[in-house]
Amino acid sequence: MTLTWRTVQRALRLETASPRVPQMCHSLSRISWASAVCSLSVPKLGLHTKPKMPPCDFSPERYQSIAYSRALEIHKQHLSPVATAYFQRPLMLHQGHREWLFDFEGNRYLDFFSGIVTVSVGHCHPKVNAVALEQLGRLWHTSSVFFHAPMHNYAEKLSALLPEPLKVIFLVNSGSEANDLAMLMARAHSKNTDIISFRGAYHGCSPYTLGLTNVGSFKMNLPSGMSCQSTMCPDVFRGPWGGSHCRDSPVQTIRECCCEPGCCQANEQYIEQFKDTLNTSVAKSIAGFFAEPIQGVNGVVQYPKGFLKIAFELVRERGGVCIADEVQTGFGRLGSHFWGFQTHGVVPDIVTMAKGIGNGFPMAAVVTTPEIAESLAKHVLHFNTFGGSPLACAIGSAVLEVIKEENLQENSREVGTYMLLKFAKLREEFDIVGDVRGKGLMIGIELVQDKMSRQPLPCAEVNQIHEDCKDMGLIVGRGGIFSQTFRIVPPMCITKPEVDFAAEVFRSAFIQHMERRAK
Repeated sequence: MTLTWRTVQRALRLETASPRVPQMCHSLSRISWASAVCSLSVPKLGLHTKPKMPPCDFSPERYQSIAYSRALEIHKQHLSPVATAYFQRPLMLHQGHREWLFDFEGNRYLDFFSGIVTVSVGHCHPKVNAVALEQLGRLWHTSSVFFHAPMHNYAEKLSALLPEPLKVIFLVNSGSEANDLAMLMARAHSKNTDIISFRGAYHGCSPYTLGLTNVGSFKMNLPSGMSCQSTMCPDVFRGPWGGSHCRDSPVQTIRECCCEPGCCQANEQYIEQFKDTLNTSVAKSIAGFFAEPIQGVNGVVQYPKGFLKIAFELVRERGGVCIADEVQTGFGRLGSHFWGFQTHGVVPDIVTMAKGIGNGFPMAAVVTTPEIAESLAKHVLHFNTFGGSPLACAIGSAVLEVIKEENLQENSREVGTYMLLKFAKLREEFDIVGDVRGKGLMIGIELVQDKMSRQPLPCAEVNQIHEDCKDMGLIVGRGGIFSQTFRIVPPMCITKPEVDFAAEVFRSAFIQHMERRAK
């Protein structure tokens, strides 16, 4: 692992500042609280410097609730024992504002994970808040056995954003639930059973969708998701084939290739693997094929350009339907298009969506064709108690309006491209940065032991880098089969100065890692 002295010297010249406020007790009542929290640039002497956090014009409320130690006790006694919380000392968050989060001690963080790709237009967006509050005072819930205006208004707005013939909407509550329903639709319409998904795919962790999810940590010894088959993920960085022109991204892999423009040998090889799955692992007629336009949980993995178009054709030849899982990629996050499937030049038969649809409010949808909707209706009386509630639909409409009014899709394109190019410079500087990839505001930084081997950086080392980023005020997610990839998926309202800060945080964290490794 090498690093030029220029990089070290640059790091040592960074302004020394901390995003954290002085330690304060819960009974603090001094007038200086709000200003202290929002400036958050307290000088701190030490060997390592910290990038200066961009300013914030928001003052959080003083935390006056349960003590952190008591929260740990309650969690241990009464909440799920499955270890999902990030960091050795899990963050206890108190308040959010646009792209910022504040913990119970008043520390401020730049949120580059959006509650797992869910906060699309910003934490507690004032318009979304106002609409939610107004609807709360009018009507919360009726169930779908009654009509109400928010549901019909939302259905009209959402359908206008989808191409023909995707015009029939089923409103549900979560991404897993949406994909459950899509599986049922595919089988009801095709009258077949087998469904294919990529290795590394994540489509939910309900008993039904676990068959589609092919990330080892989510697999279990109990029966689930019958008649689901996996196929090779066409990962042009970690897979057996890949080159320097494969991805629909401003940043390509460091792998070389000799492909002519418009031709991709890696794509051809991965299509052969897909054909092999069709010929050996499923029946001659299949129910469908699920694909995320960009894999999220697997670490923002992109496929070769043109792959999904050919794969969709092959699936339809077998009688199957094609399902685009837009739970993480939809609603303008990729910048160039509103939906991820549009970046591949395809029109699926079913689209599932959740997360950013409600900016954090539990909401999801399945959109399909009239023919597939009719096939479902012939086989099952589909009903959902909470799906399409007045409150959810009012919030969903407000989110769509904010995306349009604030040009957040364009911001995703412009700021996302800027960020990708900034992070690509980190790949040039640090041997542990094996790949930078993505599109719009869905970006992955994959860490490796070295660029030559592309072996994943050990989890313990990635954990420490993750902790260092948090300590400097940056929250990012994790992904990849070995949890070796940082997932960067901020609210779509972020700015370029905030990207500059994030890049400097990563640079500082990578330098600290190198120094630990040298010892």
